Amino acid sequence: MAYRDFNLKKVVTDFQLDVKEVKGIFSQLKEASVSDSLLATLKNNVPLALAINTEKARSELIIANVLVELRHQYENQIGLFSGIKFDVDKSKKLNGYCDFIISLTPEQMFLKAPVITIVEAKNDNIINGFGQCIAEMVAAQQFNANEVNEVKTVYGVVTSGNYWQFMKLQQLTVSIDLQDYQIDDIQKIMGILVAMINQTA
Repeated sequence: MAYRDFNLKKVVTDFQLDVKEVKGIFSQLKEASVSDSLLATLKNNVPLALAINTEKARSELIIANVLVELRHQYENQIGLFSGIKFDVDKSKKLNGYCDFIISLTPEQMFLKAPVITIVEAKNDNIINGFGQCIAEMVAAQQFNANEVNEVKTVYGVVTSGNYWQFMKLQQLTVSIDLQDYQIDDIQKIMGILVAMINQTA
């Protein structure tokens, strides 16, 4: 078993989590500016990715470009990992590969201080990605505790590329924003990601 095998009910039960479902909990966060190059890239890539309509296309043409822009905004002082093996505790099934992880440190040769886990929605179904994402968040929380990293909140993102949904884990409470954010509102999406990095979301 691995992260992808968790559904929402199983991850909540296995890790005794309290779930709060609230629409718009990240909606009041400030927008963040994005570069003209990202806007141009998305203008060209989003229609193509949606026409191809595969997970790989959405990942390469949309999601990766947004995350590279985020790293650039922090002058490469945050880490960005794609397809990384993240085995934290196999006895609890917290193992497997993660689509993307963002860390609070610039090291790229190894993972340190993970703060955001990002799951690509399978078959364009975001809700089905919640269980996997929360399992990865629990693993990141445990990883940080083991490494004595002072990361108080771990955040999660499930995205189809076109739609993005956000959540956060604080101790044993998962807060899920039921509002989805479209890639057309990239400044809002970037603002939420920035607040997550700053631990102010």
